[in-house]
Amino acid sequence: MQLEQTLRTLCALPAVSGFEMQAAKAVAELFRPYCDSVDADKNGNVIGSLSCGKEGAKTVLLDAHLDQIGFLVTEVLDGGFLRFAPVGGVDPRMLLGGEVTILADEPLYGVVSCMPPHLLKAGEQNKAVPIDQMAIDTGLLDAKSRIRVGTPIVFAQQPIKLAGGQLCSKCLDDRAGVAAILLAMEKLHAAKDKLKCNVAVLISTQEEVTELGAQTGAFTVQPEYAIAVDVTHGRTPDGPSDGVFDLGSGVAVGMGPNLHRGFTKALIKTAKANDIDYTLEIMEGNTGTNAWTMQIVGRGIAMGLLSIPEKYMHTPVEVVKLSDVQAVADLMAEFLRGFDGEVGA
Repeated sequence: MQLEQTLRTLCALPAVSGFEMQAAKAVAELFRPYCDSVDADKNGNVIGSLSCGKEGAKTVLLDAHLDQIGFLVTEVLDGGFLRFAPVGGVDPRMLLGGEVTILADEPLYGVVSCMPPHLLKAGEQNKAVPIDQMAIDTGLLDAKSRIRVGTPIVFAQQPIKLAGGQLCSKCLDDRAGVAAILLAMEKLHAAKDKLKCNVAVLISTQEEVTELGAQTGAFTVQPEYAIAVDVTHGRTPDGPSDGVFDLGSGVAVGMGPNLHRGFTKALIKTAKANDIDYTLEIMEGNTGTNAWTMQIVGRGIAMGLLSIPEKYMHTPVEVVKLSDVQAVADLMAEFLRGFDGEVGA
């Protein structure tokens, strides 16, 4: 499986939170060769399983979220302009002049209109325009007949390969995590006869708004253990010095009260034994990931969290390094190939 092309394929699938079903069906087909069974449930979760065939074997769930931040049309104005509202955490400062795709019956192109600096009033240059005062310009004179209120909108940015093995695209949060699980499942399927635990896959919905998919999907699977795969903040010159990670540093292994200590120590031991680059991400409370929601599902799930450093999170130009995505995939595959379902405290 070629990682860059897999990411390009995944990032091309529109899946605003709450509107994931079409993408879910496509993702299910990507996982089908590596699972005994896989399907999309009524919420748009992709749930797959790979059985080791051993009676009484424990189950480990691998989760990454499918949904992406985006927008919904709130009003269609004369002249082809649209008012819109955000879905998920969106910074209004980076929207003006941006390109978007309106997911009408036929996808349509638009740009977020922006006032030329010549027309700004004194003091307006340094103020962020509230999203409810912005408009998307489609240029369509018949927009009212082609675009309905409630239509989802996504960034139009296409993947761009940067130097140093980096890829820039919209929605790498969390399609990079989905790709890492897909790569791991390819390896695990090839070694299925050596597995001592069952492996389940959950490509979950609505992480950006409610974490509904992780909660309902984990309840469906009822695993003893789960690994959430997500992105974490990459280091940039304008960012903070703490709580960020260099691209190329490998896996960011979460450690904190949300995460089972013995399970986390076992993942770290595997990384060391297989020379997989990793750093520790200390998370003193809510991890801000599906791990937080899944931990208390059913009788409780022993959680691990593996993250991929990413620059410019929640923008159209998110950036990851391919080697970090590969490192997360390698760690999951190596760990699960030898995991018998038992960890220390």
